[in-house]
Amino acid sequence: MHIAIAGNIGSGKTTLTRLLAAHYGWTPKFESVDFNPYLSDFYGDMARWSFNLQIYFLNKRFKDVVDISRTDDVVVQDRTIFEDARVFAPNLHDMGLMSSRDFENYSELFELIMSLVEMPDLLVYLRSSIPNLVEHIRKRGREYEQGISTEYLKALNDRYEQWIMDYKGELLIIDADSIKFGESAADFTKVREMLEARLSGLKAPLSK
Repeated sequence: MHIAIAGNIGSGKTTLTRLLAAHYGWTPKFESVDFNPYLSDFYGDMARWSFNLQIYFLNKRFKDVVDISRTDDVVVQDRTIFEDARVFAPNLHDMGLMSSRDFENYSELFELIMSLVEMPDLLVYLRSSIPNLVEHIRKRGREYEQGISTEYLKALNDRYEQWIMDYKGELLIIDADSIKFGESAADFTKVREMLEARLSGLKAPLSK
């Protein structure tokens, strides 16, 4: 069983992944951030490091999807392989921060990978406003993220909304502005109730 958590930078993906894994005993797959060899360089010079970063993420997430396909555990994943290809890479290309040559190369590799992997059983999308994202980014205090502009976050949000509108798999949307699952036990209960209702419809287990 593969449950994937999607959402913009600062939307609460890692927090929700951790909470769900702890509550249900699911196996978490966290995004590689703290040990990412490109991320700090990327935020310092996006045009120079955009292709390297996106290839790094694609490689790591492909490995994660392969690992998930080989386990009988219920796995909850922090960010999906789709977000890089449908949100981040095309946004970098449109901003002139990734060349057309690199973007086409990346896109062809992504399409090849997608011919070999399955969709998650359920995608949970954390919808969040720009002020909420900015506040979360400020609170977690990662130095390399503090210079992220609201214009960049808005461009990503717009692409997220378009991707979700076109998404064909099983989908649960959570309003991360009003449901503060990381701060309120009652709100985390709301998320669990929403999730359990969807998993019940899918006849999916709530434990490993």
